[in-house]
Amino acid sequence: MSNAPVLPDKPKRRGLLVGVIAAIAVVIVVVVAVVLSTRDDTATTAASGGGEAQTVTIGVADKSLPYWSTYTELAKSKLNVDVELVNFSDYTLPNPALEQGELDLNQFQHIQYLANYNVEAGDDLQPIGATAVYPLPLYSLTAKSASELPADAKVAIPNDAINEARGLLVLQEAGLVTLKDGGTAFSTTNDIESGKVEVVPVSADQTASALQSGSVAAAIVNNNYATAAKLPTDDIIVQDDAKSAAAAPYVNIFTARKADATNETYLQLAQLWHDPAVQEVFLQDNPTAIVEDTPAADLQAELTEVEADAKAAKGK
Repeated sequence: MSNAPVLPDKPKRRGLLVGVIAAIAVVIVVVVAVVLSTRDDTATTAASGGGEAQTVTIGVADKSLPYWSTYTELAKSKLNVDVELVNFSDYTLPNPALEQGELDLNQFQHIQYLANYNVEAGDDLQPIGATAVYPLPLYSLTAKSASELPADAKVAIPNDAINEARGLLVLQEAGLVTLKDGGTAFSTTNDIESGKVEVVPVSADQTASALQSGSVAAAIVNNNYATAAKLPTDDIIVQDDAKSAAAAPYVNIFTARKADATNETYLQLAQLWHDPAVQEVFLQDNPTAIVEDTPAADLQAELTEVEADAKAAKGK
């Protein structure tokens, strides 16, 4: 038997090693979870339009109507877009403003008006979304029907080329004038062959005031101006049929520069107009409007056809 001292056994390191490995594994799992979570949050933010909001400027002619408040709120919450509305009282201004880059979009006109503008200005603005067709009404504060208007009564109509023609067609339908060859979408007062009334062209934004001041016995008043003037629908004595096939060129539209016709944000903004929350408010102020949700490609095809008609009518 040896007399050497007995040394204690070396400590077992296996348990320590396992513990260290386990701790490292936990750290790795936590780091991976954090990375994946960050990636998920980034993806969610991108999908919901998070980050800095994009600003889009839209020219309109009825900014004061409540449905635009609903629309701009939804644009912010759903698309992360700050919509800035610019109101125009003169129809001749929003298209040049769009062409010159002062606006990103406008929403005030129908295809027939845009076609005439493009032909006259040599421009190529494009429709990217439909809104509604508005009947074009003849209002009177004194007569209950067109037949009650006295002979030689003064009747105001918008003096811009396309609304003038459409207004004349309404008057012809009411039996108040007769137009050369039955009239067209490009007729002017020079095409009046006979008439019971005196037709007075004035700026579209003055038709309602001309009626309310008593300077005319009746007036063709576009929807936005009639709404702004609070003209009651009971004062409408005749209007065209917004549901007819002939009304197709009169669908109102969101319009963009040709280079922006496929811009995804702009297309989403055009479609947002049809959101049920927007429509609920819109139809309260526009109960006679016929809402249309025509695809952009179909609107652009319609524009091409109407532009060809416009060129032919103008000998271009």
